[in-house]
This record gives sequence, structure tokens and C-alpha cells, in this order.
Amino acid sequence: MFSLLTAFFTSFFATILIIRTQKLHGRFSGDLDFDGPQKFHTTVVSRIGGLAIGFAVFISIALHYKDEVGNIEELFLLTSALPAFGIGIIEDITKKVSVRTRLAFTAIGASIAIFLLGLQINYLDIPYIDALVAIPAISIALTIFAITGLANAYNIIDGFNGLSSMVGMIALLAIGYMGIQFNDSLLIFLSFAMVAAILGFFIWNYPRGLIFLGDGGAYLIGFWVATLSILVVNRHSEISPWFAILVNAYPIMETLFTIYRRKFHQGKSPGHPDGIHFHSLIFRRILNPSHIHNELEWFNANAKTSPYLWVLSSLAIIPAILFWYSTPFLVASLLLFVITYVWIYKRMVTFKTPKWMHL
Repeated sequence: MFSLLTAFFTSFFATILIIRTQKLHGRFSGDLDFDGPQKFHTTVVSRIGGLAIGFAVFISIALHYKDEVGNIEELFLLTSALPAFGIGIIEDITKKVSVRTRLAFTAIGASIAIFLLGLQINYLDIPYIDALVAIPAISIALTIFAITGLANAYNIIDGFNGLSSMVGMIALLAIGYMGIQFNDSLLIFLSFAMVAAILGFFIWNYPRGLIFLGDGGAYLIGFWVATLSILVVNRHSEISPWFAILVNAYPIMETLFTIYRRKFHQGKSPGHPDGIHFHSLIFRRILNPSHIHNELEWFNANAKTSPYLWVLSSLAIIPAILFWYSTPFLVASLLLFVITYVWIYKRMVTFKTPKWMHL
């Protein structure tokens, strides 16, 4: 508990320090782009909030290990997350790191996690497919793809105050809950330590957006969630592998749908930004920014966007933690989630947003 409190307060005060010293580093760390299709802020805001989260997790694990109650696997996970976190921070400062480079560094981190933690997706609980996944080369490639993809997915959904960070906390709470169910101290600590670190940042990010998560923070959270999602299934074979997929259904679906939309509908590169993500449509179609005339109303609309996606994410996570043992039920829940996502998205993009969404 001391380590978890340390993670929270370290992140909390480190975030304050970054905010209060913005005049010193703002020209490097600030988000100066107000015109991009995915930009919804009106003033310069520091985008290195991930530094506070990363530092807090490091201190928490160091104390936990120093008190001889920690596990070497905690250090292994921290080490494997460094490439993704580091390249994200470099992008936050330079704004010149390509998506391909960030994905490459994240894949390197995933490879390190496989080597140090013995982390692999060994089966999907699907007849015939499992025989293919059991082949070491395919298993390793699938694991790297999954971790890299989910880390990038958290960066994709990081469009509004509190969105990516809260989705990450909800997923980590679900994994931590499974750790409690199986009395797995490693999963419990790694999940809740990151939740505590994110929460210290979240207080300053939501609702007013005094600081942004940035690529470093988004990649760190996504990498952490992805690794623990695989680890919980590896360590407890009673848990269906579809638990890991359903817990991350929203960021996964957002990423796959974004790739499909950009590649096949727009004829653009999947890495090319656009302004019609699910969260962007909620902001534009439901909260009506075109009618906003002052900065306070703009911030209020920004803050009102994220809770819609918190609820959407929870709709997949709730059945995951209730029926973690049943592959058929989890697959059915995933299909229902995908249908719901596509249906709502289609209604919004065609200006037919369901009335019940206008709260």
C-alpha cells in the first residue's frame, strides 16, 4: 500500500511541477498545433504528462523492490516499457518522430518483454487456429503485433481530456481484479501501481486539461495494459484469452476501424490523421462545438466527451470480468460490442445520432 500511495503522490506532485514550470520548457514540451484535425484545445499546453506517470511507476517499483517484497518481473516490465515510453517522450519534445519509428521502438520493447518475462500468446481457444498459434515463430510475431498495436491504440484514442488515461485505468482495474481473484500479488501490484500513477496525473488533466498525456504517456499506458493483458492469461490458464481482447475492445476497435476508414474509404495512409474518430464525432455531433462562443464552453464540451467513451469501454469490460472463464460468452460479447460500435458510429456520421445520446 505504501508503494501505491507513493506512486500516486509522486505523479501528483511531479505533474504540478511540470505545469508550474511550463514557461521554462513550454516551447519544447507544449502542444503548439491548434489546427490539426485531431486538435481540440485552444491554448498552449504541455504534453509531457507521461513523464510524471513514468517517474511515479519507477519510484513505486524501486521502493517495492527495496523493501524485499517486490519481484524481479516488476523490473523486467519496467525495462521492456522503456523503448516505447522513451520514443514517445522524444516525439512529445521534438514533434518529428514518425509513426513507423515509434512502432519500431515499441516492437523492440515487446521483444524485450517476451525475452525477460517469457511473454507469449500461445493460444486463442479456437480449434485449428491454436495449432498455428502454438508455432513459436508465429506466437512471438503475434505477441509483438498485439503489444505494439495496443500501445499505438492508446495514442490514437488520446484525443480529449481524460479519455486515454481513464480507459487505461478501467482496463488495469479489471486486470487487477483478476489478480485478486487468483491471489496473484505480481498482477495486483503492477496493475494498481500504474492506476495510482495515472490517477495522480488524471486529476490535473481532467476536466480542464492543464497538462496532456502526450505520446510518451499514451504509449507507456498502452504498453503496460497490453503486457499485463497477456501476462494474466499466461499465468492463469483458467482465464480465456478472449478476456484480454474484451478488456481492450474499445481501443482495439477504434484502431482497426481507423485503419479501415483511412485505407479503404479515404484512400490515405493509415498513419494519416483525420478528425472523424468516434470521440471526435461525439464532440462535433452531440456537443455541438460550432455553437460554442467562449473558451469556458469549449473546455466544458471537451470534458463532456470522454465520459461517453468511458461508458462504451466499460460495456466490454464488465462482461469480461463477469465471464472471464467462458470463451463463447466473451466472443458473443465482443461481437455485440462491435455491432454497437459500428451502428452508433454510422448513425453519428450520417447526422442521425440517437436521441438518448444527447444527455
